[in-house]
Amino acid sequence: MSIPADLLYARTHEWSRVEEDGVVIGITEYAQDQLGEVVYVELPEVGTAVDAGEELGTLESVKAVSEFLSPVAGEVIEVNERLEDEPNLVNEDPYGDGWLVRISGSAEGDAALDAEGYAAFLEQENG
Repeated sequence: MSIPADLLYARTHEWSRVEEDGVVIGITEYAQDQLGEVVYVELPEVGTAVDAGEELGTLESVKAVSEFLSPVAGEVIEVNERLEDEPNLVNEDPYGDGWLVRISGSAEGDAALDAEGYAAFLEQENG
Protein backbone atom coordinates (compact mmCIF):
# COMPACT_ATOMS: atom_id res chain seq x y z
CA MET A 1 0.00 0.00 0.00
CA SER A 2 1.26 3.43 -0.94
CA ILE A 3 1.81 6.11 1.72
CA PRO A 4 3.60 9.03 0.01
CA ALA A 5 6.21 10.69 2.23
CA ASP A 6 5.39 14.23 1.03
CA LEU A 7 1.85 14.25 2.50
CA LEU A 8 0.35 14.64 5.96
CA TYR A 9 -2.27 12.21 7.24
CA ALA A 10 -5.23 12.31 9.61
CA ARG A 11 -6.31 9.40 11.79
CA THR A 12 -9.61 9.55 9.88
CA HIS A 13 -7.69 8.54 6.70
CA GLU A 14 -7.60 11.85 4.84
CA TRP A 15 -4.34 13.17 3.40
CA SER A 16 -3.33 16.78 2.92
CA ARG A 17 -0.68 18.50 0.85
CA VAL A 18 0.23 22.11 1.61
CA GLU A 19 0.71 24.11 -1.60
CA GLU A 20 1.24 27.81 -2.31
CA ASP A 21 -2.44 28.42 -3.02
CA GLY A 22 -3.95 26.25 -0.28
CA VAL A 23 -4.19 22.76 1.12
CA VAL A 24 -5.25 19.90 -1.18
CA ILE A 25 -7.20 17.14 0.57
CA GLY A 26 -8.08 13.60 -0.45
CA ILE A 27 -8.55 10.17 1.09
CA THR A 28 -5.78 7.64 1.51
CA GLU A 29 -5.27 4.47 -0.50
CA TYR A 30 -6.20 2.55 2.66
CA ALA A 31 -9.52 4.46 2.95
CA GLN A 32 -10.52 3.93 -0.67
CA ASP A 33 -9.61 0.24 -0.36
CA GLN A 34 -11.86 -0.10 2.69
CA LEU A 35 -14.71 1.69 0.91
CA GLY A 36 -14.56 -0.37 -2.26
CA GLU A 37 -15.61 1.01 -5.62
CA VAL A 38 -16.63 4.66 -5.22
CA VAL A 39 -19.74 5.38 -7.31
CA TYR A 40 -20.69 8.88 -6.11
CA VAL A 41 -18.88 11.80 -4.47
CA GLU A 42 -20.68 14.65 -2.71
CA LEU A 43 -18.40 17.67 -2.41
CA PRO A 44 -18.94 20.95 -0.55
CA GLU A 45 -19.72 24.25 -2.29
CA VAL A 46 -16.82 26.58 -3.05
CA GLY A 47 -16.83 29.24 -0.35
CA THR A 48 -17.86 26.87 2.45
CA ALA A 49 -15.99 27.58 5.70
CA VAL A 50 -14.86 24.50 7.64
CA ASP A 51 -13.12 23.77 10.90
CA ALA A 52 -10.55 21.02 11.32
CA GLY A 53 -12.38 17.75 11.95
CA GLU A 54 -15.61 18.97 10.33
CA GLU A 55 -17.39 16.98 7.62
CA LEU A 56 -16.57 18.14 4.09
CA GLY A 57 -18.64 15.70 2.08
CA THR A 58 -19.46 12.06 1.49
CA LEU A 59 -18.21 9.19 -0.61
CA GLU A 60 -20.70 6.56 -1.69
CA SER A 61 -19.41 3.14 -2.65
CA VAL A 62 -20.99 -0.17 -3.50
CA LYS A 63 -20.40 -1.10 0.18
CA ALA A 64 -21.28 2.01 2.18
CA VAL A 65 -21.59 5.78 2.44
CA SER A 66 -18.74 7.42 4.31
CA GLU A 67 -18.09 11.03 5.23
CA PHE A 68 -14.72 12.64 4.80
CA LEU A 69 -13.43 15.31 7.15
CA SER A 70 -11.28 18.38 6.79
CA PRO A 71 -7.90 17.96 8.45
CA VAL A 72 -7.49 21.77 8.49
CA ALA A 73 -9.62 24.87 9.08
CA GLY A 74 -10.24 27.24 6.19
CA GLU A 75 -12.50 27.95 3.25
CA VAL A 76 -13.14 25.64 0.30
CA ILE A 77 -11.60 27.38 -2.72
CA GLU A 78 -11.83 24.53 -5.25
CA VAL A 79 -13.46 21.14 -5.64
CA ASN A 80 -12.44 18.36 -8.00
CA GLU A 81 -15.27 18.65 -10.51
CA ARG A 82 -14.00 15.64 -12.48
CA LEU A 83 -15.33 13.43 -9.68
CA GLU A 84 -18.89 14.33 -10.67
CA ASP A 85 -18.52 12.22 -13.83
CA GLU A 86 -15.57 10.07 -12.76
CA PRO A 87 -15.96 9.13 -9.06
CA ASN A 88 -13.76 6.08 -9.72
CA LEU A 89 -10.73 8.42 -9.81
CA VAL A 90 -10.79 8.21 -6.01
CA ASN A 91 -10.03 4.49 -6.35
CA GLU A 92 -7.69 4.68 -9.33
CA ASP A 93 -5.50 7.58 -8.19
CA PRO A 94 -6.31 8.66 -4.59
CA TYR A 95 -3.13 10.76 -4.27
CA GLY A 96 -3.38 12.36 -7.73
CA ASP A 97 -6.41 12.84 -9.97
CA GLY A 98 -8.70 11.55 -7.20
CA TRP A 99 -8.11 14.54 -4.86
CA LEU A 100 -11.28 15.97 -3.35
CA VAL A 101 -11.00 19.65 -2.35
CA ARG A 102 -8.59 22.56 -1.96
CA ILE A 103 -8.91 24.74 1.15
CA SER A 104 -7.44 28.21 1.68
CA GLY A 105 -4.61 28.59 4.15
CA SER A 106 -1.52 26.58 4.89
CA ALA A 107 -1.97 25.41 8.47
CA GLU A 108 -1.62 21.75 9.24
CA GLY A 109 -4.04 20.04 11.56
CA ASP A 110 -2.98 19.46 15.15
CA ALA A 111 -3.19 15.70 14.76
CA ALA A 112 -1.37 15.46 11.41
CA LEU A 113 0.84 12.42 11.00
CA ASP A 114 3.76 12.05 8.64
CA ALA A 115 3.95 8.95 6.42
CA GLU A 116 5.84 6.93 9.03
CA GLY A 117 3.38 7.92 11.77
CA TYR A 118 0.40 7.04 9.56
CA ALA A 119 1.90 3.63 8.71
CA ALA A 120 2.38 2.95 12.42
CA PHE A 121 -1.20 4.09 13.12
CA LEU A 122 -2.55 1.69 10.45
CA GLU A 123 -0.52 -1.16 11.90
CA GLN A 124 -1.85 -0.43 15.38
CA GLU A 125 -5.44 0.03 14.15
CA ASN A 126 -5.41 -3.25 12.23
CA GLY A 127 -3.70 -5.26 14.93
